[in-house]
This record gives sequence, C-alpha cells and structure tokens, in this order.
Amino acid sequence: MRHPVLSLPSLGALALSLVACFAISGLGGAITAGPVKSWYPTLVKPALTPPDLAFPIVWTLLYALMAIAAWLVWRSAGLHRARGALVLFGVQLLLNLSWSVLFFGLQRPDLALAEIAILWAAIAATAIQFWRHDRRAALLLVPYLAWVSFAVWLNAAIWWLNPA
Repeated sequence: MRHPVLSLPSLGALALSLVACFAISGLGGAITAGPVKSWYPTLVKPALTPPDLAFPIVWTLLYALMAIAAWLVWRSAGLHRARGALVLFGVQLLLNLSWSVLFFGLQRPDLALAEIAILWAAIAATAIQFWRHDRRAALLLVPYLAWVSFAVWLNAAIWWLNPA
C-alpha cells in the first residue's frame, strides 16, 4: 500500500519517525553529556578510537537514516502490514538508549558490552524485516549496523583495557 510522498499522512509519518529517533538521541545525549566529559576521558582507549567530535556527527546521520528507513517501511507496507517490523524497530531504538544508560550512565562497560550484542542482533533482525517491505529501508540500516559493529569492538576494547 504505497502512499504518496507528499501526502499529509506520509509527511506526518516522516515527522513522527524523525521525532521518535531524535527523542531517543536526545535522551541518550543527556545521559552521556556529563560522563563523556568527566568519566570517559579517564578511560584507557584503543588506538582506533575515533575523535570525540566524530560521535555526534555520525550518530546524527545514523538517526536520520533510521528515521527515513522506518518511514519508508510505513510508506511501502502501511502500518498494519509493517507492524511487526516497526515494533522491532522501536525495540532496537530502546536498546540503543539502554546502551547509553549502561555504558555512560552506570559507567559499566561490561554490562554495556552484553547489551550491545543484543542491540546488534536487534538491528540485524530489523534490517531483515525491513527488507521484506522496502529494500531501500533495509539498506539505510547498513551504516548503523556497521557503526554498531565497530562500537562492539570499541566497547570490548575499553572493557578489556579498563579492568574494574
């Protein structure tokens, strides 16, 4: 059930998708803001750690791609047919936020490492579900999955280099 791109419902769905993604981004940023200045600099990090400035740039792009992907699925399949895929999308968004809580909020790289493995699986499952409705949407999640793959390695390295 394809909806016209510029219809009011379609634009409303895009706006809702953007608001949902950037609300999670904002919450994660709020949780991260203090510890990224006070705790994170005290950690031993691997040589391939990106500069601090890279994180907000990359995450802003990734959240925008996620929002567009969810919107494309809604547009292609409709809310009823895409319900499972969109619920899974919401679950991975909450897992994304949970990682920030565990890593930065609780300063527990060990718990965050276990959680990010679950997040990775949820992103992969979401991409598979999105593929069934709109291949472009699934492809828009590939950079997110790639970044989280790198984040798994980075999280593991930080945990390894900073024994509790």
